[in-house]
Formats: sequence, C-alpha cells, structure tokens
Amino acid sequence: MKGTRSLVFWLMAVGVALALPIQSHAGAPGFDDKEIRIAQWGPQTGPAAPWGSVARGSDLIFKMVNDEGGIHGRKIKYFIRDDQYNPAQTKAVVKELVERRGIFAFVGGVGAACGMAVKDYLAENKVVWVGPSTAINEYVFPVNPYLFGIYPLYEDEASVLTKYVVEKLKVKKIGFFYQNDSYGKSGLTGCKQRLDTYKMSLVEEIPVEPGEKDLSSQMLRLKNSGAEVVIMWVNPTTATIAVKTCATIGYKPQWVSSNTLSDFPLMNTITGGLWEGVITGGFGVPPDSDHPLIVKYREAAKKYAPEERCGTFYLAGVLYAEPMIDALQRVGPNLSLEAFLNALNTTKDFQGIGPKITWTPDVHQGTDSIQIQQCGPNGSYILLQDWVPNELATWKKM
Repeated sequence: MKGTRSLVFWLMAVGVALALPIQSHAGAPGFDDKEIRIAQWGPQTGPAAPWGSVARGSDLIFKMVNDEGGIHGRKIKYFIRDDQYNPAQTKAVVKELVERRGIFAFVGGVGAACGMAVKDYLAENKVVWVGPSTAINEYVFPVNPYLFGIYPLYEDEASVLTKYVVEKLKVKKIGFFYQNDSYGKSGLTGCKQRLDTYKMSLVEEIPVEPGEKDLSSQMLRLKNSGAEVVIMWVNPTTATIAVKTCATIGYKPQWVSSNTLSDFPLMNTITGGLWEGVITGGFGVPPDSDHPLIVKYREAAKKYAPEERCGTFYLAGVLYAEPMIDALQRVGPNLSLEAFLNALNTTKDFQGIGPKITWTPDVHQGTDSIQIQQCGPNGSYILLQDWVPNELATWKKM
C-alpha cells in the first residue's frame, strides 16, 4: 500500500506541476544566484513503472544537499516528469522542461529508446545530461560533449555475466531472452562477444516487445532448446511474466539478468517468490548493506520520503546524482556551463555507492565494472563477486 500511495502522490504532483502557469526560460542559463534547475524523466506509470523510483531517488539526495545549504548558496530546484517509458512522451516532456522551465542539466533518465529520442536534442541545446539510467554505446561513442555516462554499458555487463556463467557455473547451454530495442540488443551483443572467446554459441535467442503479455511460445522455445541458463535483458513486468510462465510449464533454468532487475525485494514480491536464486549484475552497493553512505541514505529516506522503499532503483537515483553534485561543488560559486563541463571532464576515480567513475574530454563512459549478486531468501542480497571490470571492453582501447 505504501508503494501505491507513493505512486499516487507523485502522479498528483506531476499533474499539478503541469497544470500550473508556465514561465518561459528560453535562453536562460538554467541557474541564477538562488537556484540550479535540474530535471529527470522516468516511468511513473506504464510497463516499466517499477523503475520510476529512480527519478524519486535523485530527489532524496537533492533535498539532503538543499538542507545542508545547497551548492555554494544555490538550492537545487528539481523537476520530475512521467514519460510512461514511451519515447514520444519522453520527447514531449523534455522539450517542455528545456524550453519552458530552463533546465540546466538532466540526471538519470530511464530507457534506452527514451534516451535516444532526446539525446541529440539535449546536445543541440547544450543541456548537460549526467548518468543516464541505461547504458548503450550510442550514448557515449562518438563522445557527446554534454553527456556523461555512469551506468556500465550493457555490452560490458552482459560480457562479465556471461563469463561468470561459463567459468563459475560451468554451463555450456545458454539461452538469451531480450527486449527488442537498444537495451536488449546491447546485452545480446555483449553476451555473444564473450561467447566468441570460448568458441561457443547460444542455443536459443528470443526477442520480445516491451508490452507483450503472453510469453508461452517464447518460454516453450527456451525449454525445448535445453538451455540450462537463460540470460534475460527485459523490463520487470516482462521478467515477471517470463518466470511465472516457466513455472507453469515445469521449466526451471538458472536465470541471469542485468542489474536493471536487481531490486530483489521488489522482484521477489511481484514474482510471488520466484526470484530467489536469480543472479544479476549489481551497479550499486546492495541497499541492505552496512556501507556508511547506504546507512546515511536509508536514514535520510526515513525523514524526507517515508512513503518510499529505499531499494535498488531508488538508490540508483542517488547514485546517478552523486558525481553531478561533486562536480557542481568543485566548480565553486562562479557557476557556468563551461566550468561545469570542465569539472565533469576532470572527474577521476570518484566513488559514492557505485563503481569508481572517471571522465576525460575524450571518454565519457565512466566505468565498465559491476558486482555480481544473487537473490537470497525473502529478497535478500548475496554478493557473489565484488567489482568486476570487463577486460574485453573495446572502448577502453580506443
């Protein structure tokens, strides 16, 4: 019920914000002496609504910063918009935020297709975008001077996970079930790149559209392929349908997935307990950890957002904002777009609750490292491997 009340609250807040008279900020720098305007889109509704808490997590750390005096006296004014995981809607809300609200920078932003729909528009308008909540090569190669990637590329993550499957689990029959978009296809590419080094091939690879409800035929194909491990690169709703469908046909592979499905308490709940044992990448320190920053954020959430569950997706919103805040603080009081870009481009080994982040003017992909985690009883976290880089990452050799 708390999650439902939270969603209703945010939908009402978004609706009220959109209904208010809008003051045009066309041509404004995105800040003044009192505030810095930052925004994020995210699916508060729709098939990827569980990922909507990413945007709300960023709100947590911005409130913490503001209560500590802001950034050199400026408070962060933060805007959230629901794009329903729909690229057309993403374009609409981003255009409104840039042209009518005068946004200085975006943080996070769920969805590969959604991000691709606005990537060029943001660059053309010289709006900085830090930490897209998705990771595809097209975001950062060739380098986009206004976009700074934090999230490990899906190719890198899938490569590391596939290595774990082959070398640690000793499995040779692997299937791949993926969302038919840039997100899913990037994971498939990384998996195949790793398998090529072992002279192995997938026994089955199956695409799915994000909104498909009946996966009976796809799951039967996986079962008939003999796949002992199925790596899936899909959204939470699709993943839930997949594991439930397999349970009804008596198919019990070892499921492996992207960190996009690493909110174990959530996934274990919506799958009716079927998520236990699933292995995923981990992009942030587990939310049940005693890591000092995690403890700090959990306590802050009780104060600022008691209606929220401080889970993986919520904390991801914090994680994406951490290096942005660090860069803004390093700029000093004389804020400008150029100074902010320079601070971002000189970020080296910054680490909050995620992997170490480094950006240079020539490379805006911040990391290739993930943790490997497994869902334990009642949605708990089991750390299988700490931060693991992808030694096959081609972008590091450019």
